[in-house]
Amino acid sequence: MQNHTNDQAANAQAIASAFVSARREGRALATYPGIAPATTAQAYAIQDLALRLDGRAVAGWKVGKVNPPTDAQIGTNRLAGPIFTDAVYADGAETPVFAQGFAAGESELMLHVAPGFSGPIPTTDAQTIAVLDDIRLGIEVASSPYPGINRDGPLVTMSDFGNNAALVLGPPLAGWQSIDLCAIPVTTLIDGAIVGEATAATMLDGPYGAVRFILAHLAARGIDISGGFWVSTGAITGVHDAAIGQTITARFGVHGELSCLLTKAQPKADPGAG
Repeated sequence: MQNHTNDQAANAQAIASAFVSARREGRALATYPGIAPATTAQAYAIQDLALRLDGRAVAGWKVGKVNPPTDAQIGTNRLAGPIFTDAVYADGAETPVFAQGFAAGESELMLHVAPGFSGPIPTTDAQTIAVLDDIRLGIEVASSPYPGINRDGPLVTMSDFGNNAALVLGPPLAGWQSIDLCAIPVTTLIDGAIVGEATAATMLDGPYGAVRFILAHLAARGIDISGGFWVSTGAITGVHDAAIGQTITARFGVHGELSCLLTKAQPKADPGAG
């Protein structure tokens, strides 16, 4: 039993180290760098290790959907990953993705949990609105050094920061407190061509449900949630594969739009160096 535990710990460390190094160096990983996690506990243990190894500040958390029947098999219908402070961009930005890795764009609503949250976890939309202080139109840029990250399933996705590469913040959603978020028509375009149309009504219990999930999830992991943070609440029109040099645009009906240009990830300085 002890050897098995040691082997699991070494495997988790190797995976976390490989992903952090590849992300820092802007390079791809042709294969998954270890034995893939078999449970959510194993997947988030790898993510926790990677967070400590990475060392960057976290500005928010992305939420993604886990589809049936996998949701029943792993015990959750959503997954989470960190959004680093240096990966938050403004409308029109150039956003880096991994060449020979995975890259995609997702139109999303970005909800901000106000500083000072101390619980309890909201259980209704009204209670959730009360802990927020901003909603923006947004794009999540999903990218991983490992090209098979989504193909291999949500546990692998969890193990590499939830496949997040960037959060693009667009215009504020004016009057959001009285708007039905699930009624906003959303369109995603790549290089001007429509690749998806939908509303957030298709997203489990919607953007507010995503906030409730992440608050409970982070609290269960012992992660401080009192400082305020963004929640990238989930792909509304789907996860749309995209390539370096392409422009992703998200339109939210009369409420506005935003875009970003995918560029090639470059090596970064080690935040722990020096």
